[in-house]
Amino acid sequence: MGRLPLEGITVVSLEQAVAAPFATRQLADLGARVIKVERDTGDFARGYDTKVHGMASYFVWLNRSKESIVLDLKSEDGIAVLRKLVSRADVLVQNLAPGAIERLGLGPDDALALNPRLIHASISGYGRGGSYETKKAYDLLIQCEAGLLSVTGTPDSPAKAGVSIADISAAMYTYSGILTALLQRASTGRGDVLEISMLEALGEWMSQPYFYAEYGGSPPVRSGAQHASIAPYGPFSAADGMVFLGIQNEREWNVFCSEVLGQAGLAQDPRFAANDLRVANRPVLHEAINSVLSGLPSAEILARLDAAGIANAQLRTMHEFSTHPQLAERNRWRDVDSTVGPLRSLIPPVTSREADIRMAPVPEIGEHTDKILSELGLD
Repeated sequence: MGRLPLEGITVVSLEQAVAAPFATRQLADLGARVIKVERDTGDFARGYDTKVHGMASYFVWLNRSKESIVLDLKSEDGIAVLRKLVSRADVLVQNLAPGAIERLGLGPDDALALNPRLIHASISGYGRGGSYETKKAYDLLIQCEAGLLSVTGTPDSPAKAGVSIADISAAMYTYSGILTALLQRASTGRGDVLEISMLEALGEWMSQPYFYAEYGGSPPVRSGAQHASIAPYGPFSAADGMVFLGIQNEREWNVFCSEVLGQAGLAQDPRFAANDLRVANRPVLHEAINSVLSGLPSAEILARLDAAGIANAQLRTMHEFSTHPQLAERNRWRDVDSTVGPLRSLIPPVTSREADIRMAPVPEIGEHTDKILSELGLD
């Protein structure tokens, strides 16, 4: 492996759960040294489940390639060690409860006074200031507050996203913000203070439905697996299950009718002659489509869609995703070591011609405490 892009960068992270650990894991993937500061009981994400041979699936996902040090941050010695680490670090990341980092004496101003080149990154639920600053914020609750549940689910029932999307969005902006700050520091020589709120991160991802509702007069309707404003777009019945397809324009609609359904005249039906008409007449549109597709096996439908150049997909379980032929053909899996043995893990999605990525072991609680203290000249 050649030199990694962030080799030589040290990140100290007071992190827990998902948002901060996902941001710092991506920095670790690129070669940054990530020192994860834990309590004696560890990041509570270690206890979310026991599905990976006794380890938590969340922790395995979020914490490879890191070093774990246990510090008692209620003691003077623990604070002294933390301050020494921060004084030598390039980046400090934290998603502690509001006000906690200031109580440790490492709020933005104090930390940059200690280390002017430091990039100080904080993740919170709602951001500094405002009446929501101290309100508890979990992923589902932010999905509610950002309006995601108002557009996700069925007309009868809202549904949350099946992954921690609020945490993930905040993590991605933290990660990209830190990379940007490192580039800026290379020019100015000065550190920076970054603040990322989960509400605002997910709110950015909700901007399209916001514009649709704010200026269109009505919000997008919850439409299950169907697209709220495009038709046909979503799941349709096959003889042996279900297929998903998406029509993007009138040319594709005409091709779909003639080459997939074998009913070219359907494209000229005045109820379906434009996308807004198809959306308005979605129930009868689906009835016409399903009358053909429900008599065909899914493999044949998918083959017809591929031949016609119509976007389509197979609804896969997690096991079927794990065995996806495209991921296998592109060699996108790699084993990551852990105390419970090698764990097959997906390689990060950005590939570089010049640099590899690092996928080192998942640490035990405090596995690197002695090593790090020794480097600091401490017992």
